Amino acid sequence: MTLIGKPGCHLCDDARAVVQGVIAEFEAATDAAPRIVLDERSILDDAQLHARYAEEIPVLLIDGEVHDFWRVDATRLRAALLGD
Repeated sequence: MTLIGKPGCHLCDDARAVVQGVIAEFEAATDAAPRIVLDERSILDDAQLHARYAEEIPVLLIDGEVHDFWRVDATRLRAALLGD
């Protein structure tokens, strides 16, 4: 799972909190192994990411596909992690 954003972005901070909360809930409830890893990338460090996502951050990718952007919906993320 990858969260694309940039430093100082309040929506990115909100998205990170939602994602981390859902991951913690999911792992506690399922004893998931291996653990879900959240990779964070900044559009300021990657010209291709900046060109693609600058107007949509934060963007959450699951398996390389856009799951959500601007605001991460916790219910939708839980369903994606459960494979619903």
